[in-house]
Amino acid sequence: MSHAFPQFAAALGDYRSRHPEEGGAIDGFAVFLASDASVFERSHVAGHFTGSAWLVSADGRRVLLMHHRKLGRWLQPGGHADGDADLARVALREAEEETGVVGLRVEDGIFDLDRHRIPARGHEAEHWHYDVRYVVRATVGESFAANEESLGLAWRPVCEVADDADVDESVRRMARKWMGRLL
Repeated sequence: MSHAFPQFAAALGDYRSRHPEEGGAIDGFAVFLASDASVFERSHVAGHFTGSAWLVSADGRRVLLMHHRKLGRWLQPGGHADGDADLARVALREAEEETGVVGLRVEDGIFDLDRHRIPARGHEAEHWHYDVRYVVRATVGESFAANEESLGLAWRPVCEVADDADVDESVRRMARKWMGRLL
């Protein structure tokens, strides 16, 4: 693990202790973390870390998804770290900015990891996102307001998301993982 980002390296170690079955993916994230000092910067051309929110209702039975304008898919809120190695803070900031929901709280440690390819667009070359997902809970209310990054927002029952073939596979995986916590 990287000595340059000890807190994040420790968070990956904690995730490994809770999800040993994901060892291969965790190893890939750890190798990437140690590969370059600029992995939290969007300017790192090969790829970079991003932070996302599995944004659940106060009772945990629903998740707020956004219809992503650029990708045309229903996804969790999230975005670029832009130099911030505290990806839980990134996930919270992105959830607040992209949904307008107030009173959000990050829970626990890392909830999910997902490495995915971002296609080339305009002057931006194809690259990898090393997305680190955190549970973010709505604690005050559930009113939302979409911003320019989304075509819409919707609270969805987690049990429906888990089985919806029209939803991204990584989002269905998070729904199944979350349902396992609720049982």
